[in-house]
Amino acid sequence: MDPEKVHEILEAKFPGQLIEAGASHGQTWAVLKRDRLADICLFLKEDPSTKMDYLIDVTAVDWHPQKPRFEAVYHLHSVSHNHRLRLKVPLEEDDASVPSVSGVWLTANWHERETYDLFGIKFEGHPDLRRILLPDDWEGHPLRKDYPLQGTKWEFKPW
Repeated sequence: MDPEKVHEILEAKFPGQLIEAGASHGQTWAVLKRDRLADICLFLKEDPSTKMDYLIDVTAVDWHPQKPRFEAVYHLHSVSHNHRLRLKVPLEEDDASVPSVSGVWLTANWHERETYDLFGIKFEGHPDLRRILLPDDWEGHPLRKDYPLQGTKWEFKPW
């Protein structure tokens, strides 16, 4: 997908929500403000010119000690057009939350839970945001750069 086309489409439909767009290593990316993320994703899924009908994954990047510290990252694919788009949403450490897109793609439910579990990013409006990989009483988020290298002491408690 051409970055200029993405830029034109998003700026026309969602003025002021696109921070920047470009391409790297053959993949187009766009950096968005978080306010209308779910609306933008729904548009990208339903618009005939983009038709991003497949959510590959949702993850995050911890840029500690840089600011903003986090980026929520969404990898989208259009099966019919055979193009991809990476969406990135910068998030400050003290407000690491973004709207859930589980209402747009059902698979986002699991991806968002995993990102919450490992990075601590909250997904507003998620139907069941709880840990998915680690025990409920686990402290911290292991993919954050300030997480202790040796991990935390944890004792297995049988049922």
